[in-house]
Amino acid sequence: MQIDILTLFPGMFEGPMTESMMWKARDQGMLDLRMHDIRDYSQTRYRSVDDMPYGGGGGMIMKPDIVVRAVESVLGDAPEGTPVILMTPQGRMFSHEIAVSLARLPRIVILCGHYEGIDERVADLVVTDEISIGDYVLTGGELAAMVIVDAVVRQIPGVLGAEGGAERESHADGLLEAPHYTRPPVFRGLEVPPILLEGNHAAIERWRRVEGLRRTWKRRPDLLLKMKLSEADQYLLAQFADEDAQNAAQHDQS
Repeated sequence: MQIDILTLFPGMFEGPMTESMMWKARDQGMLDLRMHDIRDYSQTRYRSVDDMPYGGGGGMIMKPDIVVRAVESVLGDAPEGTPVILMTPQGRMFSHEIAVSLARLPRIVILCGHYEGIDERVADLVVTDEISIGDYVLTGGELAAMVIVDAVVRQIPGVLGAEGGAERESHADGLLEAPHYTRPPVFRGLEVPPILLEGNHAAIERWRRVEGLRRTWKRRPDLLLKMKLSEADQYLLAQFADEDAQNAAQHDQS
């Protein structure tokens, strides 16, 4: 997969994009990550890329001619339909489902805004999608782009070491993951759940499903509204609700 990132600050990507899983994906040829400095497409002596906004107001705006020139140059050899994604707090909310869909593509282009923003005509002319990673504002799109790249690359077959690892992660099936444990079996009086030590893989998978549901119920009940729950899942949720009601009643009596 090829990912092109257009940014004013390519140096920001040197650490995160050259370590751990990202290094493995690039080293083994599963990821071709290319950085493009938008300033290289400026035709001014000082490589300026921004100007004051029409109508006044604070901040500077990235100029449309320079940014469009940069995007069109990068798209020169791209397959037809290659998405150009603008990182912006005004975009649709990023999710696991979006990461999976992007990972199926041969190439994507990510455009990082900075300063007060990018001239709206850039979105009108060359942007095909706008994505946000949360309801907050960052200094620029670079950190958000790193999040997108990490989430997408781990969905590429062969990138993760454990077979099926991506499918078992939180949000992969709509649930948060069950708790994880490793050696030692007892640490400071806290024991690993016995079922994980018995070697019964079917029982372990059932335990993980139950604990994933329990954790989602406790921490992110909103996720359950989006899921197709089996009758067994619904029964478990009803049990969790009864447990919560009993605990609340005991707390009120104490």
